Amino acid sequence: MKVAERTSMAKEFELFDKMSKHEQVVFCNDPTTGLRAIIAIHNTTLGPALGGCRMQPYNSMDEALEDVLRLSKGMTYKCAAADVDFGGGKAVIIGDPMTDKTPELFRAFGQFVNSLGGRFYTGTDMGTSMEDFIHASKETNFINGLPEVYGGGGDSSIPTAAGVLYSLQATNQILFGSDELGGHKYAIQGLGKVGFKVATGLLQAGADLFVTDISTENLQAIIELATNTTGTVTVISKEDIYSQEADIFIPCAFGGIINENTISQFKVKAIVGAANNQLLNDVHGRMLHDKGILYAPDYIVNSGGLIQVADELYGINHERVLAKTKHIYDAVLGVFQEARVSRKTTEEAANEMCEKRIADRSNRNSFYTSAAKPKWSIRNLS
Repeated sequence: MKVAERTSMAKEFELFDKMSKHEQVVFCNDPTTGLRAIIAIHNTTLGPALGGCRMQPYNSMDEALEDVLRLSKGMTYKCAAADVDFGGGKAVIIGDPMTDKTPELFRAFGQFVNSLGGRFYTGTDMGTSMEDFIHASKETNFINGLPEVYGGGGDSSIPTAAGVLYSLQATNQILFGSDELGGHKYAIQGLGKVGFKVATGLLQAGADLFVTDISTENLQAIIELATNTTGTVTVISKEDIYSQEADIFIPCAFGGIINENTISQFKVKAIVGAANNQLLNDVHGRMLHDKGILYAPDYIVNSGGLIQVADELYGINHERVLAKTKHIYDAVLGVFQEARVSRKTTEEAANEMCEKRIADRSNRNSFYTSAAKPKWSIRNLS
């Protein structure tokens, strides 16, 4: 065998190594519509995989694969932490969401989702919208998070923001001995659908905010809102948001923002936010711990949206979703307390809690053969 052939084969086996912790990875290609996508199913011990589909112009297939593998694993922990009967999955579409979207592309994606026969449910994520998945739902019933007029639960940012506020209350209980939101200072990175709602709730409670966002419209809107509350708003540059003299930093934009550079700037007592994958690496959780900064694991804090889309399969009931979302307070508090007793980081304590839940359920789920398991109630949107 030639050297070039051995090198090529080694690279192919590296690909399998990357996917070795996942149950299934599907590469989707439809030349007619230009669809290039990857669906990753990490673990279905708790139930069918559930996770959103994001669209962005990845620089390479390897970059897209790394992202979908990381995100789908995170969804397994997120579903376990939220105690919903779903496992972890995720999808990514390679393309520019501003220029490459077409109804036909999402219908093609829907066909690939449908080919998995209910092993994977998906919906909106970064770069995609509920309207995109109206098209996908014409090809498959395994879509969540659609507009209410199409049988979905509607805006999932409402329970997501509620979960962040409950998490902030739990954090304040640990830091200050009271879960009142008012009377404290918060630095908020990102005023999108979730961040703006979180900021609104804090202002109404009488909090003082330092905020940053790429949208001047969002910044102006929150300034105007503050005039009708007892709270205050100070606009900060995106570079300076990490160094504010606030009590809690609330990241609601990008992932990977907790790293060596930002940790050295933080002057806060805690970090509690809605952004996904806030820790650039696991070591940064330990760095926060050593610096005395309390970190609320993001996949628990931002699980309100997941709770809503998972709950859709039982019929739309917003009151039930918000009731379930309130348990995020207890989950965050429990992780803080376990981390303190075990002297672990909060991320380690949360991960161990999720792993135990998955292990406990694996024994019960094995009682059934696949043929004997209860069937999911799928609404017909075709």
